[in-house]
Amino acid sequence: MKKIHSLREQHFLEIFFGVFASFFLVAAVFMPDRATMFTGLWKIISSPCKAPTSYFSVGGLAATFLNMGLVGLCCLALFVGFKVKVNNVSTLAFILTTSFGSWGINVLNMWPSMLGVVLYGYIHKEKLSGLVHAMLFSTGLAPLISELLLRYPHPETVGFSFFGLMMTLVVGIFIGFFLPVGLANSPKIHKGFTLYSAALPVGMTAFFLNAALFKTTGFELPELADTLNFTAPVICNVFCILLFGTCIVVARLMGCTMKAYLRLLTDDKTIWDFSSYYGKHVFLMNVGVFGLFILGYYNLIGAPFNGVTFGIIICMLATCNSGSHPGNVWPIMLGYLAANIISGTFSFLIGGNFTTPLNSQSIIVGLCYANGLSPIADKYGWKQGVIAAFLHYLLVTSVPNLHGGFCLYNGGFTAALVCIFLLPKLEKYCQLKEPSRQRKSEDGHYDGKFKGPNPVHMGPVHELAHDASVLAHHAGELVHHAGELVHHAGEMVHVVGHHKQSEEEPKNEEIKK
Repeated sequence: MKKIHSLREQHFLEIFFGVFASFFLVAAVFMPDRATMFTGLWKIISSPCKAPTSYFSVGGLAATFLNMGLVGLCCLALFVGFKVKVNNVSTLAFILTTSFGSWGINVLNMWPSMLGVVLYGYIHKEKLSGLVHAMLFSTGLAPLISELLLRYPHPETVGFSFFGLMMTLVVGIFIGFFLPVGLANSPKIHKGFTLYSAALPVGMTAFFLNAALFKTTGFELPELADTLNFTAPVICNVFCILLFGTCIVVARLMGCTMKAYLRLLTDDKTIWDFSSYYGKHVFLMNVGVFGLFILGYYNLIGAPFNGVTFGIIICMLATCNSGSHPGNVWPIMLGYLAANIISGTFSFLIGGNFTTPLNSQSIIVGLCYANGLSPIADKYGWKQGVIAAFLHYLLVTSVPNLHGGFCLYNGGFTAALVCIFLLPKLEKYCQLKEPSRQRKSEDGHYDGKFKGPNPVHMGPVHELAHDASVLAHHAGELVHHAGELVHHAGEMVHVVGHHKQSEEEPKNEEIKK
């Protein structure tokens, strides 16, 4: 374990990715339907997957775990092949993409949009190592790729065709070509207050393509197949307990103490890179504890453990290295609970048809991405986190009408919309919890630096205000020193004048004589 602990962060995360993907591959061999593993994988590849579509029903348990493992290995191969400097963003992209291997991404539909990103890099002469994250995030539109490949513009599945292949390549290249620019500008809109930054440009792209390919052209959206009834609660729970429990055990063997992990949970700073700041062992402990925390919640509310719910448990874990932990996610869960109680009560009082309890599939998926709003709870307080989650609950079931069910990042897109609506109010009426996160210098003034490794993740407005205050402080010091300089200059002029006067007095006396 000492050798693992001494590894560089990049190598450690690469090993973590490899072991993580291998867990799914090994599990596939132990599934009760392992005999149909490869035929089931073909069914997954050759079937539409408009969200939410559970691969448990489409291809079976073994095929689903096999697909998830293969998708994870493909992501790892991209990181290693293009020599990417793996970090916290890589962790988010890897886990997020792998998690959708149970309900939207497969080893076929993930490639066309990646081809578009490669083309973007080639035309703009950018290194592909810097675009691998964009490649993985582009798979958030994988359901649309399968739709075009297998049945567009028909309402029923017609299978692979030349027209479908051409449409897939054109749209895939369009997605990949324009997405990198959107990813770069997304933080300027949500100001760093949602951890799923890629969801905004992916959601907007899905919105545009849904309008262009279906609404404007007059084609009806295909109906969503009923695939959510097949559940496997025992298998899902056992797998998650083994995976998350292994992370906890290894973290302990690497030297992670309860005190070290409590520091992460109770730290009032906003840290965006756990493995770099707290250490690899603490990050691994967070994977295990946060994973069990998520699993416990979904068991508590009675969630149906189909392929979608299973993928969501893994998906919610994606931010475990970039800002989320049980200490700042519980306000989000509380906000969802409050919204559920208030909405249900209001619906009952006025005779409505309430269809979104906490264990409904849409709300289960919504909470996964609502956890990306945890920076609001971090920076403004838990009450504001509850409010953000409340708004997310109200919006998340309506947003699919915009993208037609072709965006896997629906909840993340909703989180960005919540930020756009809520942040102006928070900035005007609430205060950031910043003073306790700043270090005081010896003279009692704040030095204007976050202790965290990534201060650039503050919202631009707050960065500007923060930098302005620091600038004002230094400007005050400059004025003070300038005043001292003028004072010394005045003294020097006085001395020089006195010296000249003393020299001129003898000359005047000689002239008088």
